[in-house]
Parts: sequence; C-alpha cells; structure tokens
Amino acid sequence: MALWRGLRCCRRAFAWLPVLLIALLLLWSYYGYVCELCLVTVSNPVEKVAYLVVFHILFVLFVWTYWKSVFTLPIQPGKKFHMSYADQERYENEERPEVQRQILAEIARKLPVYTRTGRIRFCDRCQLIKPDRCHHCSVCAMCVLKMDHHCPWVNNCIGFSNYKFFLLFLAYSLLYCLYIAATVFKYFIKYWTGELTNGRSKFHILFLLFVAIMFFVSLMFLFGYHCWLVSRNRSTLEAFSAPVFQNGPDKNGFNLGFVKNLQQVFGEEKKLWLLPIASSQGDGHFFPMRALSEARNPLLTNEEQWEEDGLDEEPQGSGEASSLAIERET
Repeated sequence: MALWRGLRCCRRAFAWLPVLLIALLLLWSYYGYVCELCLVTVSNPVEKVAYLVVFHILFVLFVWTYWKSVFTLPIQPGKKFHMSYADQERYENEERPEVQRQILAEIARKLPVYTRTGRIRFCDRCQLIKPDRCHHCSVCAMCVLKMDHHCPWVNNCIGFSNYKFFLLFLAYSLLYCLYIAATVFKYFIKYWTGELTNGRSKFHILFLLFVAIMFFVSLMFLFGYHCWLVSRNRSTLEAFSAPVFQNGPDKNGFNLGFVKNLQQVFGEEKKLWLLPIASSQGDGHFFPMRALSEARNPLLTNEEQWEEDGLDEEPQGSGEASSLAIERET
C-alpha cells in the first residue's frame, strides 16, 4: 500500500513537468526579449517602448489564460446524476443483469440524457449516469462534463469549465510567438551579417527566434484544429467517435450553426469573448441539439419539452429498456 501511494505521488509530480517546462520557457523568453533585446540591443527609444508595451500585453494575456487552463478544475456531474444510497444498494445487491438494466433505465428516465452508445452510459467508478458529452477521465479519475481531452501541457482535463480558457491560451500563445519572431528577426539578421556583435545577446536572440518559430508552427495546427471543432460544435472525443443518439450515430447532432456554435463556447456577450472569463452557455449537463435530430427522434427534444412531458411519464422507446446494456468505463 505504501509503495502504491509512493508511485502515485511520483506520477503526480511527474505530470507537472510539462507545466514546469512551459513556465521556464516563458520566464526565459521574458528575460531574453526584455533584457537582451529591448534594453541591450534596441537603440531607438521609440521602438524600444513600443516593443515593450505590446510584449507585456501579450505576456499578461498568455500567462492569464495559461493559469486559468491549468488551475480551473473540471466540473463533475451534479448530484441528480449520481445514484442515491438506496438505488446504489439495490443495484449492487441485484445479481440479475436484466433487473440492473431496469434500475438504470428507471433512473435515466428522469434525467435529460439523450445520447447513448446503444446502452445507458453508466460509470461504475463514479457511480453515476453520465450526462450527454460527459466522459470518464482515467488520469483525473473522475467523470468530466463535456470532456474534450486530457492535456499534459496544462496537467488538467479540458472540458466544459475550461475549454474557453484553453482556446484563448492557444490563441494568445500563437500571437505571442508570432510577435516575438517578427520583432526579433530584424536583429537576428543584423547579428548574422555582423552589424551587431554582442555575443551574449546574440545567443538569446538566436534562440528566441528559433523557439518562437518552432512553437508557432506546432500551435498553428493545434489551434486550427480546435477552431474547426468549435465551428462544428464537437469535442476532440466526438471527432473520433460520433455521439450516438437513440436513432444512431450523428456527428452533427450538436451542430447548431456557426454563430450559435461559437456562442456555446464563448457566450452571447461578444465583449467577453477575448477575455479569460467564464461565459460559456449552459451548465454542462444539457446541450441543445440541431432541429433535424429532434425531428427524427421524439427523445431528442430540448430540456423544457422534457420537463413539460413530466418526469414521471415514461418517454417513447422506454419499452425497449430491457434491451439496454450498461456501459462501464475504466
């Protein structure tokens, strides 16, 4: 037991190494740009002030969005999706699979759950019926609302609570690298042609340009991919495996149109879109679905319609509950 705890602590400490690496690179870039470029290399005072002002704006936005991505905890499903003590005891004491399925079907009937992989999405570890777009993260050891992926570079699970912050972090880090590369390139050429000769500054400027270009290229593809996901209202997991509704898989099941898809992540207040302030629509438990899916399946209605029909009223298709299976995620 002690050995297992020690290994788990080592694994947790090791998981922070990518975050530490980014923090060290960020500090070094600050020193290299401010001290070695602006204070030592740049001689024009107007150019020096302009470089410093823009750099510090991007630096603050980069640090702010990265901090929010790392330390904004993922949100777990609410209490109504967890099994009550009585239901849990009844479920665990029941040995017949068909009766267990009936118990889960009875609980799920009272919840706004519309997606399933041919079965009720139940997590044995967390003892809950998973809301739509919720998945169990084996690294975080918890079910995460609208889970996108677990990112080692922020040592956090990217989901409903911090997806906007993660996108802004990618955007501002991209601008940060682009700005450094664009302003440093001029002085890199001067060092290369021998117009400037300061050896220590030459070393920092050379690596500033190299690292900025390297990260810019990699971030450009990652940010572009997530922009495409947002425009389609999909998560990374849903891009690889389409969400399954009662009438079958539908990769566009949550696609509401470009503008509404953006509002799902960034909110309706456009003045908050570029700030790392929580403004995503909803609570992460229920997501509106496109009208086509709703028209094809009476279960795929909005949450208000579900409530109007009555929680105690059995929805269409519940007669097939005996054919539903249980999903156990590890």
